[in-house]
Amino acid sequence: MSHSDNKSPNVLLQSLCCQILGKSESEIGHQFQYAVRVIGSSFTPTVERDEFLVAEKIKKELAKQKREVDAALFSELHRKLQTQAVLRNRWAALYLLLSLAENPRKPHAKLLSGSTLFGNGLPLLVHSTPAPRPQSLPLPLLEVACGAGQAGGMVPCPGLQQQQQRQQRQRGGLASSASFGSSGVSSVTPSGMRGPTPTPDSLYPGQSHRTPADGTARQAWASQSGPYGLVARSDAHGARSEGDVNTSVELSESLLVRDLLYVFQGIEGTYVRLSQTEGAYLIDPKVGAPKSLRDVTARLSEIGWLHNKARKYIDQRALDRAFGLVGQSFCAALHQELKEFYRLISVLHSQLNVEEDLGVNVGPEGSLTLRRLLVWTSEPRQRLHSLAALVDRCHGRKGGELASCVHAYTRSGSPCVRSLARHLLGLVSLPLHTMLSRWIYDGELEDTFHEFFVAADPAVKAERLWHDKYSMRKSMIPSFISSEQAQKVLSIGKSINFLHQVCQDRTLSTRPRPTSQLKEQRHGLTAGDGDIEWEWSQLQIDTVYARTSHHLLDTLNSRYHLMEHMQAMRRYLLLGQGDFVRHLMDLLKPELARPANTLYQHNLTGILETSVRATNAQFDSPDILNRVDVRLLEVSPGDTGWDVFSLDYHVDGPIATVFTQECMMQYLRVFNFLWRAKRMEYSLTDIWKGQMCHSKLLRSMPELSGVLQQSYVLASEMMHFIHQMQYYITFEVLECSWDRLLTQVRAAPALDHVIAAHQEFLSSCVSRCLLDADSRLMLAQLRAIFDQIVQFQAAQEGMQRAALQELQLRLQRQEEVAARQRAGEWGTTEARELHEEQRISEFRSHFVPKTRSQLRVLTQSYQDIVQQFLVMLTRSSDESLRFLSFRLDFNEHYRARNPHLRLSLGSARSQRRAPPH
Repeated sequence: MSHSDNKSPNVLLQSLCCQILGKSESEIGHQFQYAVRVIGSSFTPTVERDEFLVAEKIKKELAKQKREVDAALFSELHRKLQTQAVLRNRWAALYLLLSLAENPRKPHAKLLSGSTLFGNGLPLLVHSTPAPRPQSLPLPLLEVACGAGQAGGMVPCPGLQQQQQRQQRQRGGLASSASFGSSGVSSVTPSGMRGPTPTPDSLYPGQSHRTPADGTARQAWASQSGPYGLVARSDAHGARSEGDVNTSVELSESLLVRDLLYVFQGIEGTYVRLSQTEGAYLIDPKVGAPKSLRDVTARLSEIGWLHNKARKYIDQRALDRAFGLVGQSFCAALHQELKEFYRLISVLHSQLNVEEDLGVNVGPEGSLTLRRLLVWTSEPRQRLHSLAALVDRCHGRKGGELASCVHAYTRSGSPCVRSLARHLLGLVSLPLHTMLSRWIYDGELEDTFHEFFVAADPAVKAERLWHDKYSMRKSMIPSFISSEQAQKVLSIGKSINFLHQVCQDRTLSTRPRPTSQLKEQRHGLTAGDGDIEWEWSQLQIDTVYARTSHHLLDTLNSRYHLMEHMQAMRRYLLLGQGDFVRHLMDLLKPELARPANTLYQHNLTGILETSVRATNAQFDSPDILNRVDVRLLEVSPGDTGWDVFSLDYHVDGPIATVFTQECMMQYLRVFNFLWRAKRMEYSLTDIWKGQMCHSKLLRSMPELSGVLQQSYVLASEMMHFIHQMQYYITFEVLECSWDRLLTQVRAAPALDHVIAAHQEFLSSCVSRCLLDADSRLMLAQLRAIFDQIVQFQAAQEGMQRAALQELQLRLQRQEEVAARQRAGEWGTTEARELHEEQRISEFRSHFVPKTRSQLRVLTQSYQDIVQQFLVMLTRSSDESLRFLSFRLDFNEHYRARNPHLRLSLGSARSQRRAPPH
C-alpha cells in the first residue's frame, strides 16, 4: 500500500478545499473547519439520504438547464467516484454540491470563485431552507473531487459498486450503471415480474432534450471543440438568417459519433434525425456530408431503429396485466438485454467525453471514429436484430405460446442467436416452471392469466373431476414439451386432486428428496444451459407420474375394490354367472309372461334376492350384492315383461370415474341384447323338452306325424342358429374382450389407461353384438329372427295343446267303451260312433292342415330372414362376422336356396383366397 493510501478523510477534505479555493493550507483554516462541521452535522436534509437520488436530482437539474453534455460528464465522474474506496460519505459531498448550486443569492460564477464558495452556501445547508430552482450546477467541483481522489492515491474497488447496487436493490430499485444524461435508461423494479420502467415519452424519436444546433449552449460548445466542430467553408454572403439551409458547412466525423450515441438510444441527434418518409435515422439533408459518411451513418443508425422496436414493445406490454407472467418475464429479459446495451453506450460516451471535455489527447489511434464504432457495435447490432425478430414473432402471443416462439430460436444455425435465445428462454419460462412445479407436486393450478397448458373449470363437481374439470390448452403447450409429457403433466395434477377431493386420501407425497446423487445428476443436466432445467423437469415428470399413478391405482384396487366391481359387472350384467341367470329366468318366467304394465318392481326384486340366495352368487361380498338391482325400462303398448325387464348395478364414489353413466348405458344395451338372446335359448329349450315329452304320447295319432316332423326340423334349424349365435357372443365377443381387458388393466400404468381399456372393452362388445350405428340393419334382421322363434314357440304350444286335448278325448272315448263292455253293455252306439268320426274327421281336415300351413309359413319366413341375415354377414367388414356366416350355414343349406347368398359367399371366399399384390 502506498503512502497516499494512508491519508485520512480530513486530509483529503483539506486538500479538496485547497484545490477548489486555490489557496494554501494556512489560508483556508476557517473554511476547512466550517466544511468539517457541516459534513459531520446531523441536520435534516430536504431530500432522502440516498446517494442515487441525489445524483439523479443533479442530472435532472442539468438537463433542465439544457446541459446534457455536462449531465453525461457528471454521470461518468460519479461512476468513477463510486469506485474510490476512501471517500465513504459520498452522499454528503453530493448534497453539498447540490446545495451550493441552489443558493439564490450568488450567481454561478461566484459559486466557483474562491473565498465566497463556502461562506454563502453553507448556511443554506444548515437551515434546510427551501430554495428556488438552480441556475447552474458546479460540475468542476465533482471533477476536482475525482481528481483529488486519484491524486491522493485512491485505489478503485470493484466490489464496492456491487455492494452499493445490492443496497439500492434492497431499498427498492437498482440503478443502471449505464445511466447518463437524459438517455432514458430506467431502472428495473425489484419484483422483476412487473416489467421494466417505461421509457419517458420525451425520449422517443422526434422529442429530443438536446439543445438545438443554433442554440447558445451548442454554439458555445462547438466554438470550443476545436477540430471536432463544424468546418466552415468560404461564404460570399457572410452571415445568414436563422433557419436557412446551410450547404456551405461540412459535417465532421466526431459530431456524427456524438449524435449516433444518442441515436443508439432512440433519441434524435442534432444532425442525425428520424426520417418519417423512410422510417430510418438519416443525416439531415440540410447538412453537407459526403456519401460515404452518410452510408456509414445509415448502417450505424439502424441500431437506433432496432432499439426503438424493442423498447416500444417493452413499454406497451410492461404495464399490461393481461399479458401474463410469461409476457412480463419476456419484457424483463428484453430490458436486461437493453441494459447491457446501455452499458456499452455509457463506455463509448465516457470515452468521447474524456477526449473532448477533459482535454485528454489520446491520439489518432485511440480516438472514437465511425469505423471503430462499427466494430464496437457489431455484436450488439446482431443481438438487437435477434431481439427485433423475436418481438415481431412474439407479437400477440402469451404464455406457453410465447415460450415456444422463443424456443424456436434455440435451433438457429448462429451460435450467437442460440446463446441469446437460451438465455431469454431461461427467464421467460421461469413462471411456467413455477406453475409446473406447483401442479405436479401439490396439484395447485395458479394460472391467473391463462398461460399454462392445463386449464381448470371450477364449476365442475367432484363426480366429474377426472373427465371434465381439467383439460388441455394445446396452443399453450411449449414446443420443448412433447404431447406425451403434457398428457403426463395433466394426469399428475388430476391424480393428486382426485385423491384429495374424491378419495379423501392425502398420504401421497410427490416432492423429491434432495440427495447428493440427484444433485449431481441435476448439475450435469443443466451445466451451461439456459432453459430452466427442462431436461431435469422432464425426468421429474416421469418419476412423479409413475409414483402418483401407482398410488392412485393401488388406492382404487385395495380400498375401493375396482377389479371386484368389474368382475361383478361381467357376472351379472353380461350374464357371466350361468347358474344365477338360469335360476332367475326360471323364477321370472311366470311374471315376465304377463303384460308389462302389470309388473311391480318390489316383486321382481324379491325374486332377484331369491335367485341370489339359491345360487353361488350368495358368496359375493355384501357391497356387490347390494348394488345389484332390478330396473324396468319404459313401457310401450303391447310389451310384455320380457321386453322391459333389466338388471342394474349402482355405482358411486371413486369407481364412478371408471363406470360412468355413459358406460352404464352401454352395459344396459348389451344386457338387453344378451337377455333377449338368452330368452331365445330358453324358449327353444322348452320347445325341445315339449317335443321329447309328447312325441310318444302322440304316436297314436298318425295324422300328426307330418306336422311333428315339420316342427322338429324347424326347431332344429332355430336351435342351431341360436347355439351358434350364443357361442359367438359368449366366447368370441365377451370372453375374448374380457381377457384382453384384464391384461390391459393389470399392465395399466395410470388410471387413464384403465378407463381407456374399459371403454375399449365396452365398445368392442357393443359393435360386435351389432348394437352400433353401422349394424342397425343386421340387428333389425336378427331381432326379426328372434320374433320368428317367439311365434314358433306360440304355434308349438298351441299345436301341443290341441293335440293333447284331442288325445285326451280319444282316450276318454276308449275308456268309456271299455267300461261299458265290462258292464255287459254295448261299447258304443251308432250315434256316438258317428259323432266320434265327425270330430276326428274335423280334426284331421281342419286342424292338421291349418297347423301344417302355419308351420310352413313360419319355416319360409324364418328361412328368408336368415338368408338375408347371412347375406349381410358375408358383406360385413368384420372378419369374425363373416366367419359366423360360414358356421350358420355350415352345410350350405341356405346357399343352395338363395342365389344372392351364393354370390356373396363366393366373392368372400375368392377375396380370402386371392394372393396379395
